[in-house]
Amino acid sequence: SGVAWNESHHCRLLAGLVPDQFQMCRRNLEVMGSIVRAARQTKSICQKTFADMRWNCSSIQRAPSFGPDLLKGTRESAFVYALAAAAVAHSIAQACASGELPLCSCGSVPSEVPGPDFRWGGCGDNLRYGLQLGAAFADSPLKSSKPGTALKAMNLHNNGVGRQVLSDSLDTKCKCHGVSGSCSVKTCWKGLPNLDEIASDLKSKYLAAIKVTHRLIGPRKQLIPKEMDIRPVKETDLVYLINSPDYCTPNLHLGSLGTQDRQCNKSSVGSDGCDLMCCGRGYNTYTEEVVERCHCRYHWCCYVVCKKCQRKVERYVCK
Repeated sequence: SGVAWNESHHCRLLAGLVPDQFQMCRRNLEVMGSIVRAARQTKSICQKTFADMRWNCSSIQRAPSFGPDLLKGTRESAFVYALAAAAVAHSIAQACASGELPLCSCGSVPSEVPGPDFRWGGCGDNLRYGLQLGAAFADSPLKSSKPGTALKAMNLHNNGVGRQVLSDSLDTKCKCHGVSGSCSVKTCWKGLPNLDEIASDLKSKYLAAIKVTHRLIGPRKQLIPKEMDIRPVKETDLVYLINSPDYCTPNLHLGSLGTQDRQCNKSSVGSDGCDLMCCGRGYNTYTEEVVERCHCRYHWCCYVVCKKCQRKVERYVCK
């Protein structure tokens, strides 16, 4: 966390880099802060996105030492690869716009004609540079591994899906100018949303992911649906090779940690509900005292004073 990324020997501090990534690190030291930030974001946002599911992405904390849930071509590994690929491109694109990187700056001015009430300006996220460098870093472990494997083809495909979702999310953002906030003129630029939004879109694709096989079609192998009555795989579909366990009980061979002692929502009928989360085993109830701010009053000028209140909250935990 305290690395300055100004000496090439700093690259040895990162575990799990393949030779191509190590060389890229040495040649592009200034980008490594953005890449490390993307790795941290991938960990935290994956766990946040799946907090209400049996598989809650907790195994990502062991990266780069992944377990079977993220190494064997599961639906979960499809999500993690796509999110990580999107995160590194996202981080670099925004670092360009914020002036952190000397070799890139703002994104190019859009070719589309601005509307009558706005003009292009500001500093847009440099998506093109982010995608270029992000793909070089994220895809290199796959391109340097054993060629032609189904797992490699799956991971490369899902990396591309992550970057495609990121590209599609680039949107016009504007800032108003004018006397007394009249917004007589708007300055607009192209910007990316928070990575949480990208993760939410990818979770939808995770839920609709297609099981595939790697088969010779014509001169080369391609990913095609395992079930022949399903439509062909699109570039925007997440794909996986093997079914996931139900994650109900611990199984280290399958990468399942189980849901015992997981907190659940008694009133929910969704994935966080006690019936689904606890896999029918039932749940224990306990009472917890929480302390929170209350009776807050504003004092002129300019601070707020609050009291501390205690209340009892019921929690439900899977058996």
